[in-house]
Amino acid sequence: MTTNFSNKTSILSELWMNYRDDEGLQDFIEYNDLGLPLAYFIYNELVLPTKQSEVYIEETFNLLIAALQVEDTGFESLDEMLGAANQND
Repeated sequence: MTTNFSNKTSILSELWMNYRDDEGLQDFIEYNDLGLPLAYFIYNELVLPTKQSEVYIEETFNLLIAALQVEDTGFESLDEMLGAANQND
């Protein structure tokens, strides 16, 4: 099972809104300067998803999975994902 697209946009949107000023995530936020805001805009229905935006969001989500060193088990929230990362510490 993997995280569905709607949950990916929710997770990335929450990450961008709540952690974009976090110094520990500065490199991640700067590198994903398209995928994170796109996820926010799509999640909040400000824009419709396109094939290209889906590519950016998928890449950003995969980089987040790698950065947190967790396996994608079908996350439903950022809290769930961060909890899984904390269990790996």
